[in-house]
Amino acid sequence: MLKISIRPQWLLTSEGAAQAFPRLLELLVAIDSERSIAAAAAKLGISYRHAWGLIRQATAEFGAPVLNLARGRRATLSALGEKLVAADRRIMARIAPLLDSLASELEAEIERSRAGAAPVLRIHASHGYAIELLRKFLLRRNLPIELKYRGSMEAVAAFAGGSCELAGLHAPIGELQAPMLAFYSRWLDPRRQLLISLAVRRQGIMVAPRNPRAIHSLADLAQPGLLFVNRQFGSGTRVLLDLLLKREGIDSGRIEGYGSGELTHSAVGSCIASGLADAAFGVEQGARSFGLDFIPIISERYFLLCDAGALALSPVRKILDVLASKHFRAEAGRFAGVDVTQAGAILTLAEAFTDLPRETRLEEPSPST
Repeated sequence: MLKISIRPQWLLTSEGAAQAFPRLLELLVAIDSERSIAAAAAKLGISYRHAWGLIRQATAEFGAPVLNLARGRRATLSALGEKLVAADRRIMARIAPLLDSLASELEAEIERSRAGAAPVLRIHASHGYAIELLRKFLLRRNLPIELKYRGSMEAVAAFAGGSCELAGLHAPIGELQAPMLAFYSRWLDPRRQLLISLAVRRQGIMVAPRNPRAIHSLADLAQPGLLFVNRQFGSGTRVLLDLLLKREGIDSGRIEGYGSGELTHSAVGSCIASGLADAAFGVEQGARSFGLDFIPIISERYFLLCDAGALALSPVRKILDVLASKHFRAEAGRFAGVDVTQAGAILTLAEAFTDLPRETRLEEPSPST
């Protein structure tokens, strides 16, 4: 199976001429981490001379240095260089998952066009670090999949409509589980559906380092002058936050920016890291990956919903193998606030949710394989 990577490219237009810098941002990021132009060039597989050419060209085009250079000292980013790297990180956080989703669709289309190709497994799921990692593991095994990132409600509805074989579904642990399940209940059918455990993850409030706005609870999000950035309408995280605010008696209309909508946990984290917002609600890894502080609020379980018959499909069996593997669990275990010790476990809806809405409580399928 072909693997496709799609990434944005910066174009700098000056006096009507557009200048591309295809590897400048990669180089600056590498210099920031390696503190050496030579080491950064080696890391990217380019020559030292080429690296210097990019730096000189960028300095000339921007009219300001992108590096601080002094004899006998390690190379560091200038103020401009830091802004460029921060902007690139923010762009990638907001669109990289969407580009990966598009790449997955293209890979699937190419695979379907090849004679004798294996069937492509379709997965619709909301963005998360464990599901992102799962895709990488499946690509390493050359398993044809089509992963679409979309809101949880959209994903489960698409599954019920036959648009995918697996759908991401996440629900909080505790008293808010039942009201969250009520949003999914119209699409759930215990007679034919099962759940594959993916992860348990912590959701909470992301704030800037050292918490300058002294945010300690959801009620603090309504303080005057505080700017909040939200996930998109229909995402499970936004629905969960709606339920939390309702439980606490907090009017979301008092939270400035509540009507905004970013598509990933990385996107809301990047908004805070770049100073575009003061707080967000999302998973802990989304905060830690940008060096933010995190106030834990609630834990939730993330599942992959499937038909009982799908367990017999070879691609689904391979997914179960990946989830149970020590390599996947070791890599996923590095994510902050993520527990994958039960990854790959198969549950009926009633086993997973003792408070399943009554209208969905029909005869359960067997989880045996």
